[in-house]
Amino acid sequence: MVLNLKKKHTVYIETYGCSASYSDSEICAGQLTQAGYSIVDNPRESDVNIIVTCTVKTATANRMTHRIKKLSETNSPLVVAGCMPKTQTNEIKKLNPNASMMGPDSIDKITDIVNSTLQGNRVIELSTSNKPKVLLPKVRINPVIDIVEIGTGCLSSCTFCQVKIAKGTLVSYPPDAIIKQITDSTNTSCNEIWLTSTDNGCYGMDMMMDLADLLEMIIKIPNSFFVRVGMMNPMHTKNKFNKLFDAFADEKIYKFLHIPVQSGNNRVLKSMLRGHSIEDFKAMSSNFRKKFPLSSLATDIIVGYPTESDEEFQDTIDLLKCTKPDVVNLSKYGARPGTKAIEMEQVPNDIINQRSKLLSMIIKDISLNQNQKWLNWTGQCLVNEKGKIEGTMIGRNFAYKPIVLKTSDVILGNIYNVKVTDVHTTYLSAKIFE
Repeated sequence: MVLNLKKKHTVYIETYGCSASYSDSEICAGQLTQAGYSIVDNPRESDVNIIVTCTVKTATANRMTHRIKKLSETNSPLVVAGCMPKTQTNEIKKLNPNASMMGPDSIDKITDIVNSTLQGNRVIELSTSNKPKVLLPKVRINPVIDIVEIGTGCLSSCTFCQVKIAKGTLVSYPPDAIIKQITDSTNTSCNEIWLTSTDNGCYGMDMMMDLADLLEMIIKIPNSFFVRVGMMNPMHTKNKFNKLFDAFADEKIYKFLHIPVQSGNNRVLKSMLRGHSIEDFKAMSSNFRKKFPLSSLATDIIVGYPTESDEEFQDTIDLLKCTKPDVVNLSKYGARPGTKAIEMEQVPNDIINQRSKLLSMIIKDISLNQNQKWLNWTGQCLVNEKGKIEGTMIGRNFAYKPIVLKTSDVILGNIYNVKVTDVHTTYLSAKIFE
């Protein structure tokens, strides 16, 4: 098959996973658009399909298997991108022997891979590129949000996680390139920046700086915008959070802290090789709330980690009741291929399901109670996305609280004065006032 260079070929892109995956998807779309491709929203109307995968959880990996099967049923060739090509290469080959594969650090090669795939050539590109994923062409999913990848890989060795297999060790991107991308995007339509990577907490540790240093550079950019700092593992922030929180004090930084504790028991944390204790998590949480009384604290919990006892699970419940996170991302443990935890004694699925159900109810109660303090709050809200229900819009206040406005008569990217009229488990409801 010879590629017809005069025809404007079409591409469909489907994306799963973290904000870094969505940034990768935007970069793929940007590079392909620059090369003359047209992005479409139907896999049956495209010349080639791309799926940007995530395999961090078993449920998500199963979803990837299902979607690869479905996309393979179309008449269009398939490119599987993201983490799955690095972690489950053979599985993809079984699902679709003709599918091309591209690892998460080969994204600058997407145009060549798609060109070759369209010509009937299967490409497997899993090498690591030294090219930072900043200042590359993008087609943004949300026109007012720029997802900025500040690095890739991490310095952790968590026993349950496949991400290290997929993305390797830490590579921090040059701060000057990051500053230029944020300057360029906020000079145009963007007024919200998401800083993302495998682990923001270890940014700069490979080049004699840290995340706080980067934030100090970002807040000096003269444009008007807000910054959401993504996930930071406590292991790399536990000894420098005071400096970090000083940087958070600037009005450009959302008062939103995401530090995944994963368990409320120190023996389990040690088995996970997390590199932090529950005391570290408590110290960071309490100091953040002391400095920012109105703020948002987010964490992650895994239930049913191998060898977790009933008493150790109760420790997790106790920790959450003590620290009262505003947001808890709860996951049932699932054995991931290539990880150390898969070789350990597994907790039966029925027990994992029971623990997950119980903890879900507790988390909902905590979240609702935490949101009660926002009732009747008045202040500014940046409208940054369309609501899930027609006729609604969603905004964020300074603590990154999601605020639903029951009106479509607002402009995406504008700031409005609002009053919170009702609170829910995962969001606040508000009305606009002059």
